[in-house]
Amino acid sequence: MKAAFTTPGFTRLYAGLTSSMVGDSIMLLVLSMWVKTLTGSNAMAGLTFFFMDIPSLFAPLMGVWLDRVRRKPFLVWGNVGSAVMVLPLVLVRDEGDVWIIWAVVFFYGIAFVVLPAALNGLLKEMVPEDLLVDANASLQTTKEAFRIFGPLLGAALFAWTGGWLVALIDAASFAVAAAVIASIPLREEQPEPDDSHLLAQIVAGLRHLVADRVLANMLVGFGLTMLVLGFCEASIYALLDAFEKPATYAGVFVTIQGVGAIAGGLSSGWLIRRTGEVAASAIGLVILALTMLGIAAARDLWFMLMCAGFMGVSLPLLTIGYLTLIQKRTPQALMGRVSTAAEVVMSVPGAVSLAVGAALVSVLDYRVIFVIVGVVTLAGAAHIGFWLREQIRTDWRAGRGGSVDEGLRSVGEDLLGEDGRARDAHALDHVAGGDASSLSALGADGHLSFRDDGRKQVR
Repeated sequence: MKAAFTTPGFTRLYAGLTSSMVGDSIMLLVLSMWVKTLTGSNAMAGLTFFFMDIPSLFAPLMGVWLDRVRRKPFLVWGNVGSAVMVLPLVLVRDEGDVWIIWAVVFFYGIAFVVLPAALNGLLKEMVPEDLLVDANASLQTTKEAFRIFGPLLGAALFAWTGGWLVALIDAASFAVAAAVIASIPLREEQPEPDDSHLLAQIVAGLRHLVADRVLANMLVGFGLTMLVLGFCEASIYALLDAFEKPATYAGVFVTIQGVGAIAGGLSSGWLIRRTGEVAASAIGLVILALTMLGIAAARDLWFMLMCAGFMGVSLPLLTIGYLTLIQKRTPQALMGRVSTAAEVVMSVPGAVSLAVGAALVSVLDYRVIFVIVGVVTLAGAAHIGFWLREQIRTDWRAGRGGSVDEGLRSVGEDLLGEDGRARDAHALDHVAGGDASSLSALGADGHLSFRDDGRKQVR
């Protein structure tokens, strides 16, 4: 991961994002805790995060907006807006002010959609492609580290002074992030305007995900997992009941999972370089599936907690591998729309999973539920392993010191038809990365072929 910090400006970007991560990790648990304290209602506390999910429904439209602006200024002003957004929380006094918390949570949800999408574009602009995995790994590992102590610190501050101090700390963290990111010496070109119909712009991100064979099959594999992963959240307390542990023991489970996630984040860069993003993500799914089956079979508390740790190890492999693939395989002009489209495609199955899981836990034993999660997750890994086996093989050769030209051949064959012609205009744009000068390097008929050594030639 150290290699990413040799990139000009990345150290400042990392420092700024770290600041906002601290605020997020302290605040998020406090929001629902605050509602619970004011109302005494578990249902109203649970409803808090529903308001955070609502903005994701409009993510594709926000993606169109993102692709019309430069990423660095957007991140700066997005963090300034986030700092202002949380300040009304200092006005909350009693149950009648719960609507203020929910309004802040709604705007938090908007920030959680647009700021990561803008970050994807900025990383693609700043960081060389071969260092993207290191950049993503460093950010994801840091985020996982804060998830271990952040919620505990937030809960302690809330119990000591109430929510107003947590809100001020969160606002300050966003303000620091904005100032540090603004100091990055980076000049971005203004994105070219897109004159196509608004509907065509909105669906362009999803169209890219579907047209790109690697991203599409990865999305299917991950989507299968997301359809059942929410069952675990609904079943966690049934699991703790079986081991005669109180509900508060969930904190121990999550902490051990967080330690595993840090280990997974620290090792993800090496594994992805060795095997490629696709294989590393499939390995992450296999590890996740085995931990689900292990929890279902667990009879000892220590074994169940060990599975929780390995569950944490798997999560960064999935996140970092898929993020890096999106950044590498998406033209800069589409980055906002593709990132937000991926958010919708992943969040909708997750929301369905939570609802179905809440119903299943009342009729099925928790062991059966965890077995279902494990089997379906294995099916997702198998889908990726089967349909992307050639990509995995090529990445593996490259990771073992194989020729870069083998990677060029794989990408070309993936985006072009058997006759060497682009599958469609979208694929042709992908080959050129949206760059007019690259497009002009292709033949007049868009015909591209490869010599025996794997290098492209125009004919």
